[in-house]
Amino acid sequence: MTLVADLSVRLNGGLTVWLTGLPSAGKTTIAHALEKRLLAEGHRVEVLDGDVLRTHLTRGLGFSREDREENVRRIGFVAHLLSRNGVVAVVSVISPYRAVRDELRELHGGRFFEVHVATPVEVCSERDVKGLYAKQRAGELQGLTGVDDPYEAPLHPEAVIHTEHQTLEQSVETLWQALQS
Repeated sequence: MTLVADLSVRLNGGLTVWLTGLPSAGKTTIAHALEKRLLAEGHRVEVLDGDVLRTHLTRGLGFSREDREENVRRIGFVAHLLSRNGVVAVVSVISPYRAVRDELRELHGGRFFEVHVATPVEVCSERDVKGLYAKQRAGELQGLTGVDDPYEAPLHPEAVIHTEHQTLEQSVETLWQALQS
């Protein structure tokens, strides 16, 4: 069987591709670009974007450690349901705490593919897509992940993407190649 065929079997059986990283690292942009590529290859795909899910599935949760952990667990449970039913769940969520990501890996039973979007905080701050870093600097926001709240990088992710050195297309290709290996 070729690598592409192996990937097709793996993806058609369901998989969660979990993109974790700092705010403005590029997780959601990569998730949607990967979604397009997977759809073009004929796969069933659902993107679970942390920002969107906070307005629906996890509305009412705050940003304490406990609430952030519960947010990630709920999203992870939905991803698990999708992946065990043959869907590729592409998750884009900060998920700052390693222990909760490890819980989800165990829950998924071999269908969990962790991707660290390892963009330095300085680059994320320059991008500042949502204005969070500016609000934090102005004293209007506390608890910004990677600045004044912890982010625990994965120890052994299946893929690492350095968006500060790659175009979007290169980042997706890096992820695509990692999915095949």
